[in-house]
Amino acid sequence: MAVSGRFVLLVALGIVPLVLIGEPWVLGGWMLVVAALTALDLGVAGSPRQIELSRTVPARVRLGETVQATLVVTNPGSRRVTGVLRDAWQPSAGAVSTRSRISIPGGERRAVTTTLTPFRRGERRAVHVTVRSFGPLGLAARQATLSAPATLRVLPPFDSRKHLPSRLARLRELDGRTSVMIRGQGTEFDSLREYVRGDDVRSIDWRATARRNDLVVRTWRPERDRRVVIVIDSGRTSAARIDNEPRIDTAYESALLLAALASRAGDRVDVVIYDRRVRGRVQGATGADLLSRLVDTMAPVDPELIEMDWAAVPALVRSITSQHSLVVLATSIDAPGASRGLLAVLPQLTRKHTVVVASVTDPSVLAATLDRSDRSAVYRAAAAERALLDGARVSAAVRQLGGEVVTGAPADLPPALADTYIALKAAGRL
Repeated sequence: MAVSGRFVLLVALGIVPLVLIGEPWVLGGWMLVVAALTALDLGVAGSPRQIELSRTVPARVRLGETVQATLVVTNPGSRRVTGVLRDAWQPSAGAVSTRSRISIPGGERRAVTTTLTPFRRGERRAVHVTVRSFGPLGLAARQATLSAPATLRVLPPFDSRKHLPSRLARLRELDGRTSVMIRGQGTEFDSLREYVRGDDVRSIDWRATARRNDLVVRTWRPERDRRVVIVIDSGRTSAARIDNEPRIDTAYESALLLAALASRAGDRVDVVIYDRRVRGRVQGATGADLLSRLVDTMAPVDPELIEMDWAAVPALVRSITSQHSLVVLATSIDAPGASRGLLAVLPQLTRKHTVVVASVTDPSVLAATLDRSDRSAVYRAAAAERALLDGARVSAAVRQLGGEVVTGAPADLPPALADTYIALKAAGRL
């Protein structure tokens, strides 16, 4: 049972006859009257326990987008249910309002719509719905909490897709330029054209020349179906927030942009989210199915407060592919101590693969190095300089061991990683 403001007001009004008459029994009599009215009101109120609920909730939504969740409330009883309904979505689901006024006659149903704008990635759930049914006097309500489970999967926003058209244009330009420049073993046949002075005589197609009665040469294009393996660190360092975004979310954005770009280039992309065990894996997907499976896999995976097991990463990569591949390690390289495990396994990876280490940097650290306004700011600037030097030491060690390093702020890292992929392709390292 729940009481309303009317009940409190009615009890308070008992002071008036007590003051006017001045007898204590007046207050007792007034309370009996209030109790009788409340009991009558409760007895007439519709039963909330008879309410039947059904939901219509979108299966997926991108982070930051708005969707409508519909709750159909059916009253199979004979009495009208009038009151308040509370749909208990998680706070991170971003419900505009969780309370709704309802008035449902017996044998009818009503739809209650809740606007959701999630502000956290992952599984956003609603478990219970609470219904308060007031009587005609509005003094008290019968209350029941009913089970009505629902799940809304909030996908990574993939804001970095705005960089995809420009990178695809550069990739097409690169592909067109290299298709006539690359010759010899390890390339794919593209087309035939007439011989011009300066062409390598080894590219002459003698059969086509005999058929056409003119010198014809083969043109080649870079090999397709290269392998790109992206390993995303989901250990404790990926939980740190930079620019109000967890490191792992920036890694997801970078992986999505690189996967979209590489798949358009004809390369095979495999993604693994790992700390001490595999949290998510996407293998063998191509085209539009690749991005769909990636965002579905990434959505429910959050960082684990454990250390990353770098010693298992070379075996993990070998289980995915045995051929030369581009291996992207999305992790943190801020501190030499925390990066010791990464540096220890890099030689095993760089011996066979092209390795790129992608790490997000904190713009506030760089800003702190520029502030010398007071004594505290000077100490902060010194600490920030030390942090930058530590990151530079780790980056230099990665390069010395044969890897590439890509760093940037959360908004800059995804396009920077895509640019590195294109540069490696242009250099013939993929």
